[in-house]
Amino acid sequence: MRFHREGYVSLVLILILSVFLVIFALSTKNLILQSLLILISVFLLAMILQFFRNPKREVPEAGKNLIYTPADGKVVVIEKTVEPEYLKTECWLVSVFMSPLNVHVNRNPVDATVSYVKYHKGKYLVAWHPKSSELNERFTTAYTLASGQKIVVKQIAGAMARRIVNYLEPGQSVSQGHEMGFIKFGSRADIYLPIEARIKVQLNQTVSSPIDLIAEL
Repeated sequence: MRFHREGYVSLVLILILSVFLVIFALSTKNLILQSLLILISVFLLAMILQFFRNPKREVPEAGKNLIYTPADGKVVVIEKTVEPEYLKTECWLVSVFMSPLNVHVNRNPVDATVSYVKYHKGKYLVAWHPKSSELNERFTTAYTLASGQKIVVKQIAGAMARRIVNYLEPGQSVSQGHEMGFIKFGSRADIYLPIEARIKVQLNQTVSSPIDLIAEL
């Protein structure tokens, strides 16, 4: 299992903390306290390694008409709406909630050209809050497909997330399934799709990026 580069600093800090905890545990004669501190150290290391894991995955069937999920998690919203920032028209919204236990690498859902990237400061409401997509810290990325169709992905911070990373720039050509960014801890990804898209997921379905198909154009 690979470890994502966004976790290097966190891993070093946890390793330092764990060393201090183990040293302190070994210096005490209280066996219960020793066991507790060592268990805490092991737990913290396991959580960091689990959270920043970066499994190698490939798109099962690449295609210009296929849109794969950009994030791991559970589908919590499927609805028609108007995306107000870039598309400014009626479209489908599919939202994927990422818990702290999910892989938090975000991947490009399509082969396309990046036409828009913008960072928004904001609040840290729980990621499943209906207003989180409007009020929370977030990155908005728009993709233009070869057909001219456009989709938008919003990486949204949650109550625990305090850092969103986006690696893309306007004008950049990207490949389906390659990394677009990373969100630390609980968070959410909103995918805005053309109204003619055929949705291929259901509410409460668990999806993995870029393995599971979100929609087909």
